[in-house]
Amino acid sequence: MRNWPLFELQITTPNLSLRVPSLEELDELADRAAEGVHEEGQMPFVVPWTEGTPAERAQRTIQYHFTTWGRFNADEWAIEFVVVRDGQVVGTQGVTASGFPVLKEVQTGSWLGRRFQGQGVGTEMRQAVLHFAFAGLGARYALTEAFDDNPASLGVTRKLGYHDDGFNLFKRGGEPVVSRRFRLPREDWKEQPGFEIHGLEACLPLFGLKD
Repeated sequence: MRNWPLFELQITTPNLSLRVPSLEELDELADRAAEGVHEEGQMPFVVPWTEGTPAERAQRTIQYHFTTWGRFNADEWAIEFVVVRDGQVVGTQGVTASGFPVLKEVQTGSWLGRRFQGQGVGTEMRQAVLHFAFAGLGARYALTEAFDDNPASLGVTRKLGYHDDGFNLFKRGGEPVVSRRFRLPREDWKEQPGFEIHGLEACLPLFGLKD
């Protein structure tokens, strides 16, 4: 799309492709949400969007992506990449920023369809978005956080070298819950072979990085 080059943006890794979804890919991502993202009785998200019926989860997924597209601007943006493996959409990897041209700081978040978890996909897609942030956008820091009872997300974070950065308290199900914050400085990021960014040059003005 000539007037919105984000649709041509793509990150490729040895096993994955991350890109802003087409409508067909977004529909497939909604199917993953409908199939389930976590076990019954768990809630790994601050916003409990996975509550409700499969159809409700699917619709919320699509609406959320439409919202991020409409609100995107250089000072406040979110990109939700679909994660594709072997031609199939398996989940989504997001990266957001506020005041990025000055602060050079991003935050990441993600989810995978349940049947694709525990296969190393979560680590590789986080590595992909870190490559995008540091090598592509020139970020200084990458932030993330996860609840204390989300060992899979915490495991990926610690594996990739993040430092503890405090905690937040949230109300979940009428009870307080601790969310651990983490920060990865650029100098502690380890670039991996086989990770490439495509179509970024035309997108840079949208991030306020190039006139």
